[in-house]
Amino acid sequence: MGGGADRVSVHVSFARRLSPAFCVDVDIDVPPGITILFGASGSGKSTILRSIAGLSRPDSGRITLNDSTLFDAERGIDLPPQQRRVGVVFQQLALFPHLTVAGNIGYGLHRLTGSERQARIAAIANSFHIAGLLHRRPAQISGGERQRAALARTLVTEPAALLLDEPLSALDHRIQSRIIEDLRRWNEARRIPVLYVTHAHREVYALGERVVVLDAGTVVATGTPHEVLDDPGRGVIAELAGFENRLAGRVVARRRDTGTMSVRVDGGSLALDVPLTDTPDERVTVAIRAGDILLATVAPAGISARNILQGRIAGLAREGPAVVAHVDAAVPFVVHLTPASVEDLALQTGSHVWLIVKTYSCRIAAGEYEDRHQSS
Repeated sequence: MGGGADRVSVHVSFARRLSPAFCVDVDIDVPPGITILFGASGSGKSTILRSIAGLSRPDSGRITLNDSTLFDAERGIDLPPQQRRVGVVFQQLALFPHLTVAGNIGYGLHRLTGSERQARIAAIANSFHIAGLLHRRPAQISGGERQRAALARTLVTEPAALLLDEPLSALDHRIQSRIIEDLRRWNEARRIPVLYVTHAHREVYALGERVVVLDAGTVVATGTPHEVLDDPGRGVIAELAGFENRLAGRVVARRRDTGTMSVRVDGGSLALDVPLTDTPDERVTVAIRAGDILLATVAPAGISARNILQGRIAGLAREGPAVVAHVDAAVPFVVHLTPASVEDLALQTGSHVWLIVKTYSCRIAAGEYEDRHQSS
């Protein structure tokens, strides 16, 4: 498979009204490499992909792929999907059930000679570790293998850009990680622009070189995953980035010698040790990921964590691979646990526990978090 696509980028600047109350209005550039389009369901992510691919028509604006204009409302340009050289993989893979994996991969290579087609199929199958499955049909392989076949079918045509709409959401984390690594390795050699849609912050960190955060049809932040998602300064980003615990409070002490400060949380006597920030605001929000909180059934001793909070489990619920614990510890907390931990600790509603929160697991945002759903 050829390279030489290092100068290609996709520029998207368009508006599309989906209803009287909702319009997708964006201006973004997708350079070579992997850009994550990140946002909640209904924020407009899929509309952007479908517009780039030519499956939806914007009301105004322009879409270009390097020097080629794919869409321009003013000039009346709207290339059909088959002329755009844009590969697309949706969550619903739509593999042909009556064809083998090789037949599915080679479906778009009818212009090549037989030997060229076979060579191209073999190369991409090796890249995605499905060379031993080429004779099988989709019903005879696993979900992860079908996803690899769908990616291979799209990439074997050597698109100038690739659009991925939540392609891994139905797979478990272990399989996701392996496919992500294969996709990253494939694109390191080609450096085409890849726009990858997800609402899972784990995939943003695992795959993205750059992230564009979308909310209600508009871009609210861009940057590297750590620049954007580790700063919970905006409520919508804190929510998307997995900061399930957002506690409004007031700075009551600043200790420059230790690089920490104390925040008293509203609604109780709880004070948390958090990293010292340069914000002059006294009102702040402390954001803590549910997965960054440890839980113990006996009082911890001899540990470095500064925040040890006593509480009681108010509820336990299984959500996918995790158990979500709601804990009353002067204020409500959400904690993510593995099912094995719940079983080993014999946790149940009413159990008395201690929460352990390291100082640097706390992120600080100036001002108070606003729940966008409550304020709308």
